[in-house]
Amino acid sequence: MATTVQDATKPKTLIEAITEAMYEEMEADERVFCIGEDIGFYGGVFKATKGLWEKFGAERVIDSPLSESMIVGAGVGAALVGMRPIPEIQFADFITCGIDQIVEQASRMRYRTGGSWTCPVVIRCPYGGDVSGGLYHSQSVEAWFVHTPGIKVCVPAFPSDAKGMLKAAIRDPDPVLFFEHKKLYRSIKEVIPEGDYIVELGPAAIRRKGTHVTAYSYGLTLHHTLKAAEIVAQEGIEVEVVDLRCLQPLDRETICESAKKTGKCVIIHEDQRTLGVGAEIAATITESVFEYLDAPIFRVTAPDVPAMPFAPTMEHEYLPNVDKIVATLRQAAAY
Repeated sequence: MATTVQDATKPKTLIEAITEAMYEEMEADERVFCIGEDIGFYGGVFKATKGLWEKFGAERVIDSPLSESMIVGAGVGAALVGMRPIPEIQFADFITCGIDQIVEQASRMRYRTGGSWTCPVVIRCPYGGDVSGGLYHSQSVEAWFVHTPGIKVCVPAFPSDAKGMLKAAIRDPDPVLFFEHKKLYRSIKEVIPEGDYIVELGPAAIRRKGTHVTAYSYGLTLHHTLKAAEIVAQEGIEVEVVDLRCLQPLDRETICESAKKTGKCVIIHEDQRTLGVGAEIAATITESVFEYLDAPIFRVTAPDVPAMPFAPTMEHEYLPNVDKIVATLRQAAAY
């Protein structure tokens, strides 16, 4: 298991960044522990906890039963007595089995006790499609929890953010849902800053500056958006790309300032269209900076069907991709 001192200049994958963050926080704070299905000796289905069981032992890297309600419930209970748990939901699709503990208990603890109690639990959730996972291993469920006050919702798209945001989440006094796109785990690499650092939970990041159209995205579709922006730049369309990073709290200031700058907006996400994160962003822009808009707000999303198809051809049709984003950016620019 690598530490922050070793291989400091070597590019890391997103999954390596997540493992490093947990390793460092567990080494620094004995209250931090992990719990989830197959995360111990096996190292997790995606190997996010690889090496942690050997270093910290079975009392801090706990193999749980196949029960998301137990995994989340144990994490919430431990957080209430001073621990810093990191429950892992093996696939975000199955988080519904623990939704009562998240929504009814963790999210409301500070509110219901007038600030006397907090619930510092970080629930890691591998999510997303384009992995041939079918109906039950591919879903994007982040919008359910963005609707729930009292929870922070993070979706890093780069290894450096994944590490810095996870460390910040572990130290946060309130519950955090940490969504990790499975397709990004090993498909991108980045040199991670040396030493102990955090990335504040909340602020968005401008990944590409532009003047004609603003594109808002997060997770895997953020990378599709950056590729699409490079393509349309060859046609003279300069796209400003905003990486939301956190969906709750939402960086409304950055969202609106970029909309004012370009006057045209495209929102891209993998989740279904109706009442998704994009709808809230569109409402925010319309309420706050409507007079600066030169076109309707466009969205590129998954369709409103019950779940991700399994057949590769249907999965491709379902998901936002570079071609769909390029077409919509052109449409917005030409309006």
